[in-house]
Amino acid sequence: SRKMGSVTVPEDEPDTEFPDVTIHTEIQWALLKLGNDMGLDVWVARNDRGKEVKGNKFSELSRVVTELPLQFDEATTKTIEMIDVLWLKGNAIVAAFEIESTTSIYSGLLRMSDLITMQPNITIPLFIVAPDDRRNKVMSEINRPTFGRLNPPLRDLCRYLSFSTLQKHVPKVSEYVRYLKPEFLDDIAETCEVDEH
Repeated sequence: SRKMGSVTVPEDEPDTEFPDVTIHTEIQWALLKLGNDMGLDVWVARNDRGKEVKGNKFSELSRVVTELPLQFDEATTKTIEMIDVLWLKGNAIVAAFEIESTTSIYSGLLRMSDLITMQPNITIPLFIVAPDDRRNKVMSEINRPTFGRLNPPLRDLCRYLSFSTLQKHVPKVSEYVRYLKPEFLDDIAETCEVDEH
């Protein structure tokens, strides 16, 4: 028995104040659909599950999962559940994406940092997805001393993926998307390690 209509619950973050919340949602959709079309299971942040883009509901993607694999303790799982997009293959997380379109790029970095602190042996490829004009900001934030003290340092695990790169490559791969492996992101994302010279 399906209930008619939908009730929206206000989120704890006032995302609606930002005009660029729509680009955040569009990028989130692009990453979810890409993973889905690659034949991976996809996870969307718990508080974003009700979102849609141009009538495409996140929750209606065929491979969207509503539970995470139970390999982490409760605190870690709570952190991972809030990451914008996860790609999963079986019980393994093969990529994690934080989309940073609003003024502070801290929340995503802190989530990634919490994850590394709680799971020091973690090998999940982490991606910060942000507008092109925020690239330098992302790089300088990731290379702050506080993230450098992590083991491994955040910059070693995290790669930067610009909105334009993603938007350029998604249409290009559409014809052979089901043959893609998550590692193709390594070719289009940038390292966050800074040259010392």
